[in-house]
Amino acid sequence: MTAPALRAHDLTRRFGANTAVDGVTFDVGFGEVVGLLGANGAGKTTTIRMLAGLLEPTAGDAFLLGGPPNRDSQRRLGYVPQGLGLYGDLTVRENLDFSAGAYGAEPVEPTGPLADAADRLVGNLSLGLQRQLAFISALQHDPEVLILDEPTSGVGVLGAARLWDRIRSESENGTSVLVSTHSMQEARQCDRLLLMASGQIVGRGTEADIVAGMTAVEVRADAWAEAFDTLTASGVLVTLDGRSLRVADQPVDAVEEMLRRRGIVGEAHVVPATIEERMAVLSPGLLG
Repeated sequence: MTAPALRAHDLTRRFGANTAVDGVTFDVGFGEVVGLLGANGAGKTTTIRMLAGLLEPTAGDAFLLGGPPNRDSQRRLGYVPQGLGLYGDLTVRENLDFSAGAYGAEPVEPTGPLADAADRLVGNLSLGLQRQLAFISALQHDPEVLILDEPTSGVGVLGAARLWDRIRSESENGTSVLVSTHSMQEARQCDRLLLMASGQIVGRGTEADIVAGMTAVEVRADAWAEAFDTLTASGVLVTLDGRSLRVADQPVDAVEEMLRRRGIVGEAHVVPATIEERMAVLSPGLLG
């Protein structure tokens, strides 16, 4: 196929007077892992639901495997929603059997921790195990497209690493992956990034593209706690790096003046910004 696996064209969704998604355009190619980032309420899940054919756009178009989402293309999609889509009153094995049967596929045999829990009710499992089960369920029918909405939330470090190993393995076999995440470590495993804020795409491309030459000011002061309080009270974005402070997207002379007014002695110099700082500036609340 020459068309991208997923495509949003001027995609818009309104709920009454509220515009949740506002003119979003992007695509996801086959074999590509694209990360969709943004704070809660940025419009990520609404965008995902329109691309999966679960929500009608108010305006614009959503394309799944070359056309508007329909029964045929949805059968070639693996989808893990935030709510996971599992049945809490069925066991792990029964959930896998049901999911596979819905697609006419053979159920996979649970492995690892899920094998030990194969005959337990899903409602009694930890959130981490439930997310692992939802991911495996979405892969049973060998989908051509994966849409994953916060797939590692509540999953331990080792479980998340294994899940990302599988995501990369699927993409290397040609599967298209769109994944929403709050984790900057996970974002760095994506081929491209899309940053949403207030229903719009406000940054896109690689990590370097999103940082786009932005700088920060690094502050070193003996009275670092007082310096932190002073800068925070001034309304600028401040983070701690050990006992050094970082102030994003501010000129160095302005930062020095804030400290000087409080009699705080320290050194301030310009450094390259991190992707976390760029995202926090573009999408307030993402890192909170």
